[in-house]
Amino acid sequence: MATKKTSRSSSDPVEKAAKAPINKNLSKDEKIQILRDMIRIRRFEERSLRSYQQGKIGGFLHLYIGQESVAVGSLSVLGKNDHFITAYRDHGHALACGMTMDECMAELYGKATGCSKGKGGSMHFFAPDKNYWGGHGIVAGQTPLGLGLAYALKYQEIDGCAICYLGDGAVNQGVFHESLNLASLWDIPVIYIIENNGYSMGTSEARSSKFSGSLASRAEAYDMAWESTVANHPYVVREVTDRHVKFAKKESKPVLLELKTYRYRGHSVADANSEKYRTKEEISKYQETMDPINVFRKTLTDEGIIDEDLVKEIEKEAKDEAAAAAKFADESDFPTKESITEDVYWEIDNPDERKSEGRMFFHS
Repeated sequence: MATKKTSRSSSDPVEKAAKAPINKNLSKDEKIQILRDMIRIRRFEERSLRSYQQGKIGGFLHLYIGQESVAVGSLSVLGKNDHFITAYRDHGHALACGMTMDECMAELYGKATGCSKGKGGSMHFFAPDKNYWGGHGIVAGQTPLGLGLAYALKYQEIDGCAICYLGDGAVNQGVFHESLNLASLWDIPVIYIIENNGYSMGTSEARSSKFSGSLASRAEAYDMAWESTVANHPYVVREVTDRHVKFAKKESKPVLLELKTYRYRGHSVADANSEKYRTKEEISKYQETMDPINVFRKTLTDEGIIDEDLVKEIEKEAKDEAAAAAKFADESDFPTKESITEDVYWEIDNPDERKSEGRMFFHS
């Protein structure tokens, strides 16, 4: 059941989380898959950065390096009727839910074989068939949409919930607070997950947000359950997410969950000052002591589940897959000029079922 408190009280939250049924019942293969998923995300992001530097990717590129445990851990506990939506740092969520590197890399390249047919780019990955309702470029713009997903589930009496991810910079947007108000007022089963990487663009949370102890504590104003925890270990993320997902569905109530994480790169690749508003020492310290891949790798090594040879094999597979995805994207075609009006309005693509009147703006 959800709680209205901040961080976990245990002196060893990882050990406590490991004993929770959601983690205790994990098979050896499932644990290895969690590690594999995190490594795949990182190698994909590193390869996409290289492609960006080669001039193959235009626009923005928001990398997820350092935050892998959040997407992989939280999405791994969702059921078939649970849906999710996120902001523009969306590559990790895409790969974590089962999207292929090929369709994701092709979208970054703006190719027709991309998941959004080359029209969305880095910030707009979508996979409705996987209950993934996309990345969104407007800060906090996805928060009322996440509310709408959960409202639809409740309205249709479907046993499910919606997770809506947002960054720490989005918590000061008015639409987010409007969403919290309605979620609590109408008892909507939505879990808002703040992926708090410490910096809303280039400004630390201490300089950009007024709060007491935790950003999630703002839920108190809306009579919502909330919790805040360090999220660099998949066991911890899985346990806390699973607990709140069960609460949201059973009680039909919203939750505000803050998962404290960290990004190694800038807000986007275009963020040239990412090592000026924070020190290199700060970044290095986190990488050395808190890196989610290294932390979980050590856990699985201590549990006797993996060895160095298996890790090397997983690393090679991920790098090869990312390289193959870049080749696929490079060789794919760009969208045709004629396709610019496709997938804009459903009725345009399905004229025989059109019910509205009038003329679409791009038709003479």
